Amino acid sequence: MRHFGHIAPEVRQHLFHREPGDFTADSSPRMLAAALGATLYSPATRPRLADDVLKQAGRGVVSMVLCLEDSIDDAEVADAEDNLVAQFTDLAARPDAQPPLLFVRVRAAGQITDLVRRLGPAVRLLSGFVLPKFTEERGVPFLEALSAAEAATGRRLFAMPVLESPELLHLETRGDTLAGIARTVDKYRDRVLALRLGVTDFCSAYGLRRPPDMTAYDVQIVASVIGDVVNLLGRADGTGFTVTGPVWEYFRHQERMFKPQLRRSPFQESRAVELRQALIEHDMDGLLREIELDRANGLLGKTCIHPSHVMPVHALSVVSHEEYGDAQDILRPERGGGGVLRSAYTNKMNEVKPHRAWAERTLQRAEVFGVAREDVGFVELLNAGLPA
Repeated sequence: MRHFGHIAPEVRQHLFHREPGDFTADSSPRMLAAALGATLYSPATRPRLADDVLKQAGRGVVSMVLCLEDSIDDAEVADAEDNLVAQFTDLAARPDAQPPLLFVRVRAAGQITDLVRRLGPAVRLLSGFVLPKFTEERGVPFLEALSAAEAATGRRLFAMPVLESPELLHLETRGDTLAGIARTVDKYRDRVLALRLGVTDFCSAYGLRRPPDMTAYDVQIVASVIGDVVNLLGRADGTGFTVTGPVWEYFRHQERMFKPQLRRSPFQESRAVELRQALIEHDMDGLLREIELDRANGLLGKTCIHPSHVMPVHALSVVSHEEYGDAQDILRPERGGGGVLRSAYTNKMNEVKPHRAWAERTLQRAEVFGVAREDVGFVELLNAGLPA
């Protein structure tokens, strides 16, 4: 699979200076963590879940979470588990099916053991589990069950802990909770693919809900937690993990609204400005700003609850031609001793040592999301990625 792999090769050639790279469920954890992109959540109760998964894969989704936790009623859990097993079995029986990376969000550690057993051969389609309300105390049983399931199946399975507990939010317990989480995920480092932020639960603890014109970073109590999580768990010194962006709750049927406009002269600069304004006027301004703030604050990828959020996340994850040039210049072998150089775009100074970690992360993102051509921006990438 690859990002933007659902669009025609000739269109990709027009858009990309360097096309997104291929990856599989067996690729390195480093590549998979960067490639998660917009991880689309879906309730495991959906009766045509297998068809839904393949439909979304055909529209550019590369990672999905099939949820047995908060997205379904407590009374639906047993039926949802049965449906999940049946839908995985259905997918596994389709020889030409090419699903995205599939994860299951569970409620209890015992579900991991039980589901892996019930999946049988269909477990080959499973990439891992999402672990809710993760703390040291609650997380260890999940990770032990994951390790046991991996040993039983002989298949590599990843964990994606969700950081959303009240203990992490509350100031008096945050430090100890973060330290415990850090100890736990470090012990199971090889199994932890990424850490996910549960901002909806953070807001719930204080009866808050951000409106569509505000980002998570405008809610100070939430922004402070994100900052502390990245501070301890997202460091670029080799000790950190990929931390993904929080969910955006609002959606409208943007694809239908925008597609007729986007088809008209999408590669003219004046149209690009006009179309960007159209996106803003249709309630996407908050989402676009939050995606940009995610990356500025050290987050990569995003939790999504609606398909219309996927392509904006992916389009804004593509490395710009300018970013790519700066990163390459900073990492040239002859620059190993440090120093300062002027950007090829002559609009900034690149300091080799302070900007090295940024450059490495940028090239890692370029590996999976590609590099746009010099004259290609967000609107053109979004236009190409939306369904016809």
